[in-house]
Amino acid sequence: MAEGLTFPVLKVDDIVTYFQSEILTGSEAKNFNKNDIVPTPKTESIQRLYMRILQFVFGIKPEYHYMMPVNENVQHSVLQESFLPICSIYHQMSQFLQICQVYDFQLSDLLNPRAKRTITILCGIINFLQFRKMQREVFMEHLKIHNAAKEREKRQLEEIREAELKIKKLTTIPPEQRAAFEEISSEIAELEKLMNKESQEVGLVNEQIAQLRVKVAEQTKQLSFLKVQLATLDEEQAKLKSQIVESPEEMKNDFEKMKETVKKIKQSMVKACFTVIIVVTELFHC
Repeated sequence: MAEGLTFPVLKVDDIVTYFQSEILTGSEAKNFNKNDIVPTPKTESIQRLYMRILQFVFGIKPEYHYMMPVNENVQHSVLQESFLPICSIYHQMSQFLQICQVYDFQLSDLLNPRAKRTITILCGIINFLQFRKMQREVFMEHLKIHNAAKEREKRQLEEIREAELKIKKLTTIPPEQRAAFEEISSEIAELEKLMNKESQEVGLVNEQIAQLRVKVAEQTKQLSFLKVQLATLDEEQAKLKSQIVESPEEMKNDFEKMKETVKKIKQSMVKACFTVIIVVTELFHC
């Protein structure tokens, strides 16, 4: 790499080969050779090469450089027609070479090119074009991915639109079915009211059953207590029978009292049993 340059300086053969394969076409590529650059660059060949480079990079056709701007009021334009292409090429190349890291392009590089200067300029252009080619490949790859993503997005949006239409169709009641739908909706509402009412009634019945179970438990407990008392009285009666009673009258009175107590206990037991039967019957009906 030459001192002060940001790009490598290539051999003349490599420069010629590059422009023959990448920029020039047809007879121009066949006729362009090493003698157009060294030892003394050919002015017309270098100018024509610059025009093709501008056409390749910016799409500026060679005939553009020979056209006088219509919005410029130039006196004696016929006298300037021969110099117009040089000015146009110089103006375009000066701007382009700024991108190529060549900042000192001069008019003499077009009118009286020198071999060393021309080689440096062409190497800067080749360096930029190679970088441009690599970046273009990267860009085209990203563009390919972007286009694929756009196409996928387009398909997904179409699928979403179709799904929305299906949802709208499914959620929209046809006019011929609206009357039946409203009738079914009314029946469902009535059934819900009936179910709520029955649910409340079931709750009340369950509450009554719970209360009856408490009563049954209390009556069962009381019945068990009475059975224990009856058993105790039977034992006492048996003891009394085994004892010798000196006074038959007193024995008769005690016996009558015991009979009365037993009668009361039996009545209480019957009453308790009757209550239990009633409670169980109510539970059964519930």
